[in-house]
Amino acid sequence: MSRALSLTASALLLALPALAAHAAPAMSAGEYVAKLGDCAACHTSETSKPLAGGKGFPTPIGTVFATNITPDKTHGIGNYSLPEFIKVMREGVARDGHRLYPAMPYTAYAKMSDKDLEDLYHHLMKEVQPLAIANKESDIPWPLNMRWPLMGWNWIYHDDSRFTPVAGKSEQWNRGAYLVQGAGHCGSCHTPRGLGMQENALTEADPLYLSGATLDGWYAPDIRGSRYSQQALIDLLKTGRSQHQAVAGPMAEVITHSSQYFSDADLASIATYLTDLKDEPLAEQGARAYASASGKADYAMYCSTCHGVNGQGNDHVIPSLVGNQTVLADDPASLLNVLLYGAETPITQGHIGYHMPGYGWALNDEQVAGLVNTLRASWGNDGVAIKPTTVKAQRALHE
Repeated sequence: MSRALSLTASALLLALPALAAHAAPAMSAGEYVAKLGDCAACHTSETSKPLAGGKGFPTPIGTVFATNITPDKTHGIGNYSLPEFIKVMREGVARDGHRLYPAMPYTAYAKMSDKDLEDLYHHLMKEVQPLAIANKESDIPWPLNMRWPLMGWNWIYHDDSRFTPVAGKSEQWNRGAYLVQGAGHCGSCHTPRGLGMQENALTEADPLYLSGATLDGWYAPDIRGSRYSQQALIDLLKTGRSQHQAVAGPMAEVITHSSQYFSDADLASIATYLTDLKDEPLAEQGARAYASASGKADYAMYCSTCHGVNGQGNDHVIPSLVGNQTVLADDPASLLNVLLYGAETPITQGHIGYHMPGYGWALNDEQVAGLVNTLRASWGNDGVAIKPTTVKAQRALHE
């Protein structure tokens, strides 16, 4: 559930059963764990070369490239023993002793059970085609590219303890907690980070956990509590759309590569866990948006054909803009990306994705800001106003 963001609001055990027990019949236990962990989304840069690495991930100090995790013995992980594999998954320490950047979410994978990691290991070693493709070095400059300081980072920020069931909660709730905190690594995108780029919270015990965060120019929304219904969460994770919502941006990749393959039982567990978390009040920041005449005119020209004059959209197809969390989020990054550059919904087993065109070519910064403010102030919406400078800054991220 990594890199999570949606067009709409984007984008698990008392005696924890292994994920293998929930695996879909069409795949092995280890392949199912790989789907839950979303391995392909990060470690595949070309569809013809699955899990061979090469995909870049920007950080504040440079770009980190995902590695080859096929069983190739020269460039991949073919020489890893099971204990060495578990060590890299839980501690971020590679076979040769070098430390991984925490862009690889070993901070979450540490919570996974031995059985699940063993199943994943056997899948990668026996069921994945070895590909002799060399890894790319990061472009992080010296001395920032030295790895030894990561030992201190781990000592300060990393907790490598296993998932512990919460007493008094149901097996389903704990299953959901296990998946969200562990293999799903949802906090990697949806939890705000601190000065050390660490996640500011790792479990539901802290109200910051899953409370929303900006990453790579997108806003991963708050997914705690009643902001989504259980059915909406299940539908979004399975198909990329629900009755009133649709997913775009990085979260669409998560659904395409990962969550659409989750079993119904696991989807229900995740929804049970997330909707049970305590809602935290949204921060009130800045002046309230207002609907301008020019914003209404641009909405009528560019948006109303699909979303309707009343912003209601079309159930299960076009998301509603009424009460839409991405529309109302104080951080407008995801909304601006969709308006400026368009959006693609996920292609899943049950649904063909659809494309929303972007209008950054047609609307200047003042017009986009006026349209955003109109969306945030119409049909009962009550969002924070943005300025044209915010739109300009968002464009600059893509230049």
